[in-house]
Amino acid sequence: MDEKIRFGLAGCGRISGKHIEAISYLDQAAELVCVCDLIKERANLKALAYLNYLENAGIKPEVPKPAVYADLDEMLKKEEIDILSICTPSGLHPVHGIKAAQKHIHVLTEKPMATNLRLADDLIKACDEAKVKLFVVKQNRLNSTMQLLKSAVDKGRFGKIHMILVNVLWSRPQSYYDEAKWRGTWEFDGGAFCNQASHYADLVEWLGGPVESVTAMTGTLARRIETEDTGSAVIRFRNGAIGSMNVTMLAYPKNVEGSITIIGEKGTVRVGGVAINRIERWEFQEEDEDDKIAASLSYEPPNVYGFGHTGYYRNVLEVLKGNAEPDIDGREGRKSLELIMGIYKSSREGRAIQLPIDLY
Repeated sequence: MDEKIRFGLAGCGRISGKHIEAISYLDQAAELVCVCDLIKERANLKALAYLNYLENAGIKPEVPKPAVYADLDEMLKKEEIDILSICTPSGLHPVHGIKAAQKHIHVLTEKPMATNLRLADDLIKACDEAKVKLFVVKQNRLNSTMQLLKSAVDKGRFGKIHMILVNVLWSRPQSYYDEAKWRGTWEFDGGAFCNQASHYADLVEWLGGPVESVTAMTGTLARRIETEDTGSAVIRFRNGAIGSMNVTMLAYPKNVEGSITIIGEKGTVRVGGVAINRIERWEFQEEDEDDKIAASLSYEPPNVYGFGHTGYYRNVLEVLKGNAEPDIDGREGRKSLELIMGIYKSSREGRAIQLPIDLY
């Protein structure tokens, strides 16, 4: 593909702005052609936001306003696009991704890729059969703090890793769930682990390696929703390390922290802040050039989403041009979903769940 890669976008809720912003930053290689939302006026506002991003960046290309739709089938039929970015409710990601794949359009889906493993597998299969790419957004891997931590893990600086501890202590008031009927439902949202803590489940597996088993307890303690608002999980990795995830949407009065701590025989690191944005402890037995970087790498994100979407889109563009492999494809995105499903299964059945989960 020598011309600009043409994007369509489905779902114009709160996360869609990060996608539109990323496409506008990469305007030399990408173009937003069309947007879709059940609420057409909301889609229209996002189309205008795309043009505003370009203008605010000092870019005045001769591009039309993205076409606006309230029906995805109509958009996929009428518009010529290379890839569909899916920002609809989580439970609809496979449905909308399969529609695009059947039109031989590449698929980029927000996390989680589905709210259950069977639907995730259906999406992977559809993309395989259509010979299109499937990308699952896990932009937190690209945060500068996480890149440095991953480098330390890959270099073996921790020696044997003993523990990986994750806290996602955020606040989602009842009004948040009341704003949209799909929030807090098993079918379309998936719960606090599946929705809000999805990226952290991904980071646990990315940093710690394959999971052997998980034991969990979850509960709906305060919010009037179907799914859990709070829970804890204990993870046994195949390499013998033990992990934990503590997740709540009940922090008072606002988000407290999103943190990861790794404890090994030769090092201890804690990355904290509201969204793993601040290196709070960085100690290793042996020195490395990365130690100088760690002292100045912390940053303040505008929100819990961080700055990784643009970097993720950059990889997508390189893949579609044939210059790179996907950072996170469908099968990679499925790994964290399986851990999350293991957490829910353990909580329901009151026992440890072995991974992989046998579905077939």
